[in-house]
Amino acid sequence: MRADAERSITAILDAAVRILSERPDASIEEIARAAGVTRQTVYTHFGSREALFEAVVARVTVEVLTALDATGIDDGPPVDALNRFLTTAWETIDRYPLLLQPQLTDVSAEEAHEQHAPVIERVERLIRRGQESGDFDRSLSPAWLLAATIGLGHAAGEEVAAGRMSAEAAGESYRRSVLRIFGVGEAP
Repeated sequence: MRADAERSITAILDAAVRILSERPDASIEEIARAAGVTRQTVYTHFGSREALFEAVVARVTVEVLTALDATGIDDGPPVDALNRFLTTAWETIDRYPLLLQPQLTDVSAEEAHEQHAPVIERVERLIRRGQESGDFDRSLSPAWLLAATIGLGHAAGEEVAAGRMSAEAAGESYRRSVLRIFGVGEAP
């Protein structure tokens, strides 16, 4: 790919992340203008609005995986690893509120699972490790604990978006709620 095309794609994705986080109903024209390109250039690289959204989600997913891998989610005591994961997950939700916008993430359950599969695999591995060690509640399935973790993250993000909680309060409530569901109780 030519260097100018790569720069255009990067500029478009940067602008899309920023603009869609602020205004999920923003037009392709607005995103193009913020990226310093024409609307046609956006459509040249991303054939449709949906394709642009998919590219934004894919980009954010790569960033999340990089951040998760940097936290050492597979290392150390499971409770510590879970706390590191929750901190990273919340920072991602707070940094990319567009991930909670139904207009942007309106995909089937199967598509959503596929998009999040690499993150899901890492967290499921952590849950199983914590259950095997006795650190996490063994009476709840890993699938349920994972679903509850994701659901609570969305709920916390929605509370911030609605102005009912600060990002800090929602993040702490998210962390404490997940720890309780996992059977950890109060943790640092």
